[in-house]
Amino acid sequence: MNLASRRLSVLILISYALLAAPFRANGQSCQISSEMDDATRKPIAAAGQRFFDLAAKGDVASMRQGAIPSLAGAFGNAETLVKAHQSDFAGAQASVKSVFLLDAAGNAPLPRAQFYCGVFGKNGQTPGSAEFDFENLPPGKYAVALLDVTSPKARTNFSVILQQAGADWKLGDLYIETAAIGGHDSDWFAARAREYKAKGQTHNAWLFMVEARTLVSPIPIMSTLATDKLYDEAKAILPGDFPAEGKTADLAAGTLTYKLTSVFPQTIGSDLDLVVRYQSADVSNTNKTYETNVAVMKALVTKYPELRDTFAGMVARAVDPNGRDYGTLLAMKDIK
Repeated sequence: MNLASRRLSVLILISYALLAAPFRANGQSCQISSEMDDATRKPIAAAGQRFFDLAAKGDVASMRQGAIPSLAGAFGNAETLVKAHQSDFAGAQASVKSVFLLDAAGNAPLPRAQFYCGVFGKNGQTPGSAEFDFENLPPGKYAVALLDVTSPKARTNFSVILQQAGADWKLGDLYIETAAIGGHDSDWFAARAREYKAKGQTHNAWLFMVEARTLVSPIPIMSTLATDKLYDEAKAILPGDFPAEGKTADLAAGTLTYKLTSVFPQTIGSDLDLVVRYQSADVSNTNKTYETNVAVMKALVTKYPELRDTFAGMVARAVDPNGRDYGTLLAMKDIK
């Protein structure tokens, strides 16, 4: 299945008579854990636990066997993801946090499938609600299982999208997301963002608020009351000279001006680094592109010196019109 991450506002025009019932739109419905009986809920939770146990053992072959055909035929990304988190799973304890049952009715793939789960209020999400957004979703019954994973090394969100096949639940997609960086969770990053805002460091404030939302969201295609609040808070402090929401930003470096397409935090090893992506006509000459990457990094920290004390390093990625890119990583102390 082709899954897309996109935050969508909840329609406030839902009638009050429907607020206490699962919301249906175009044949799409969702049930949360408390709305399911044991016979429905337990197999979903068991499937989520089973796929985690396989991932923890590194048994990607069995995971592939248990996947829907479209995922099994292109399992490379899932395999890479599992292997990247093997050390995080060592000695880990996993518990199923919540499950959702999604029903996509119809006879053809849904270009845009939205599922509203739980109870929504007049202002949108409530503490027990969630929204899932898919693109090109084939008709069928699906489930989502969210697991909290804690090990001596890391806290991780392990989440699976499942598709029903007969009496079995097959793996449709897999998400493994860090829940804490250096022992710091979403609340910590949000608190630091507000501190940066109070000091007038709006760029650090926005970047940390973005990281706070990333850490609290187990699946990019899922939004909750927590993610919506952080999204709104981040949007309110978005600097006008930073690229975001499809808009580029110009960065002068000497006599040249580069178009930045995105700037965002990223964990590399145990460090929180900053990634900047920009447009490039050609990345085939790697020596030249390396020099350009370094120039972009120098220009960025010169324009925004607050970044030096916040991030351990920076990655500049030049991206050509065909989507090919070339990246350079430097420790912040080496950007001079």
